[in-house]
Amino acid sequence: MTRSCEASERFECFGSECVVLVTGDAGAYGAREAAERARRDLAAWHVRFSRFLPHSEVSTLNGDPRERVPVSPMMAQLARAVRLAGSLSGGLVDATLVREIVAAGYARDASELGEPIPLRRALELAPRRAPAAPSREARWRTIEADDELGTVTRPRGVMLDSGGIAKGLFADVLAERLAGHAAFAIACAGDIAIGGAASPARRVHVESPFDGSTLHTFELARGGAATSGIGRRSWLDAVGAPAHHLLDPATGRAAFTGIVQATALAPSAFEAEVRAKAALLSGPAAAPRWLPDGGVIVLDDGSHRVFAQRLNSAASSEPLVASPAL
Repeated sequence: MTRSCEASERFECFGSECVVLVTGDAGAYGAREAAERARRDLAAWHVRFSRFLPHSEVSTLNGDPRERVPVSPMMAQLARAVRLAGSLSGGLVDATLVREIVAAGYARDASELGEPIPLRRALELAPRRAPAAPSREARWRTIEADDELGTVTRPRGVMLDSGGIAKGLFADVLAERLAGHAAFAIACAGDIAIGGAASPARRVHVESPFDGSTLHTFELARGGAATSGIGRRSWLDAVGAPAHHLLDPATGRAAFTGIVQATALAPSAFEAEVRAKAALLSGPAAAPRWLPDGGVIVLDDGSHRVFAQRLNSAASSEPLVASPAL
């Protein structure tokens, strides 16, 4: 399969680059039309589900004083994904920490945070390394989505942070839609879904957060990959302490665990996103249990560990890069 018969869309979205690659016709859609449709949907979802836009559906839900709120089907899926992420990770991946992330200084889009501090400088200023732990509140357990009623129910004050969970979900929604095409690949700001009827493998490069060099390359024919890390989104908070967007749910503060980046392979992009975050938050000793299908962790000192790929592989096509979103 060559690139010449592959429709390609590359565009900025979700604070990073998104890529849609489609080969072959399926039903009423040719490859070009399917790729363009996927691009339009991702752009629309970015607006609808951004925490940083005051009139987005996520912001409207978060600001609604009612416990039960009417929502769109996709918002119901996102709410269900937040609860599932908490359940799969034992509470480590907690997308209800909105008040905490805002208090840390991440109240605006990453493009408006100003110049990030270099990763090595953030690590020099960081506190003693320790694994993260679940929050005793476990607010994610309180979220209920009802498809028949078209509602999301949660206690007043519980808010949802779409973040990486949404990107993994969106990649999987598009993957299901594109499954009848000969081949497809979706890179949704670092969360990757790959598949298709012919299932040619893609090379998935894992980059170093320190210098951008390629640390490892996986070949994935079907499934998901995701990378979570602190290298591209670190800043100094109000008291001059290093902060980033990956919080320890137990403390509500930036987690410095000894791992600065984790990449995970999984059957879906959403599950890969959850595994990558859980691996980073767990710290070096516990990270391997979150990477049963393969992955890479990068430690504070710049060294890295590769965990053997268990998912399928085959002859490779156009490569993709598994890197954290900006």
